[in-house]
Amino acid sequence: MSEKENEREFYTLVDEEGTEIEFEKIGEAELNGVTYFAMIPADSAEQAAGSDDGFCEYVVLRLEKDENGDDSLVTIDDDDEFDNVADVFDDMFSEEIDYDGKQ
Repeated sequence: MSEKENEREFYTLVDEEGTEIEFEKIGEAELNGVTYFAMIPADSAEQAAGSDDGFCEYVVLRLEKDENGDDSLVTIDDDDEFDNVADVFDDMFSEEIDYDGKQ
């Protein structure tokens, strides 16, 4: 499901239409015993690096076991669950940004 390239993790995911899209995992968090990944399309990472603010939108997926016991990433349909997890990632990413030039 994933391959590492210099410590970066990439995942090839399949959408509802069967199209394969490569994503880069940019964050991982656990909330209420459930693991979530923040991911961006792999080509977005390169575009963000060249943008003025270095930012691009990310998607949040929940890690689950499928019927065979294999890891599977699924979208979050529940609005409250999504909002809670998005808040965790927003806090995590805002801590990484150095707004005043000090560390």
